[in-house]
Amino acid sequence: MNKKWLIALLVFMLILLGGIYYLYFFLTVRITEPYSMDFITLQPGYAIDIFADDLGPQKVSIPGPNNGVRMLEYSDGVFYASVPGKGEIVALFDKNNDWKIEKRTTFISGLLRPHGIAVHEDYVYIAAEDQVVRVKDTDKDGIAEMETLEKLVDLPPGTHWTRTVKIFDDTMYISIGSTCNVCREEHPWRAAIVQCELDGSNCGVFASGLRNAVDMEFHDGKIWATENGRDLVNNELPPDEINIIKEGKNYGWPICYGKNIHDTDFDKNVYVDDPCKFGVMESSIIDLQAHSAPIGLAFYDDDLLVAYHGSWNRNPLTGYKIVTIDLKTEQVEDFASGWLAEDGTVRGRPTDILIKDGSILVTDDVAGVIYRIYQK
Repeated sequence: MNKKWLIALLVFMLILLGGIYYLYFFLTVRITEPYSMDFITLQPGYAIDIFADDLGPQKVSIPGPNNGVRMLEYSDGVFYASVPGKGEIVALFDKNNDWKIEKRTTFISGLLRPHGIAVHEDYVYIAAEDQVVRVKDTDKDGIAEMETLEKLVDLPPGTHWTRTVKIFDDTMYISIGSTCNVCREEHPWRAAIVQCELDGSNCGVFASGLRNAVDMEFHDGKIWATENGRDLVNNELPPDEINIIKEGKNYGWPICYGKNIHDTDFDKNVYVDDPCKFGVMESSIIDLQAHSAPIGLAFYDDDLLVAYHGSWNRNPLTGYKIVTIDLKTEQVEDFASGWLAEDGTVRGRPTDILIKDGSILVTDDVAGVIYRIYQK
């Protein structure tokens, strides 16, 4: 081997090693361990087991949404779970309410990274990366009748690719994340929540300035949503958020965050008045630890449970747990933790939360399981 080829090989090896180092230490790529639940710490009085498994498990955890089970919905003895990496929605039957799956079917397949699910009357609504559809299961066998499939809304595809659909008061709401970490969007539906009629007509922006509001819940007549703040500022900024979504309001991104703080790291414009002041931009309701990546939320015993999917570029890492928030004091406490080991190994990433009959169902898009947390 001549000197030129030797130098080229050494350069290649250095680049390869540098790439591996970057992936391991900065992008939170971790080999997940053989699965058990001994590592999970719960608040006193609770226990945990696995309700469903083999729902798209992964060997590694990557930044952003993983391809395992993501969002969860329930109707009439059937749990519907999205598995984006397989392009499908799975139906899990528990008709006798004993927390044992009697039957499992592929409800629908062939969709582009389906994520959000909503069940309303005879329809199952599904938000895939590029569209919202609805379909019926008229014979209740857990398999959608494709002749009933209706394409309701075309959605702009691309990063952030998760799409969430919810139905409140006979109106459909669709959350669509930004195309970037921080930028000014061209498409008005990006970084926004869109409101439509149930048949997909009369769509328009309901609220804007929401970088990535992955989950929404209706509580006390209000729409609550998680919000994933931007990256690459520092370990503590900007905060992730819980917001109450109001029609016509702008929640600040990309120029404002949290309690109406101006993001001067991005926005270098000079203003006569504060561009983030109250009345111009809507403030967060609760600020959360930066880079926690709050995704799923659910109301439980007058408190708010939030699933932290976990950071990728914070040092040390944060998130990878479920917290409970006292809505009166805004105090945040760990409810279930341990998915992030002290050595940085990621054993799972909590994603969505669903409450049923006092039990807390939690999806994990790395381990590919649905946990059930319940009072002993």
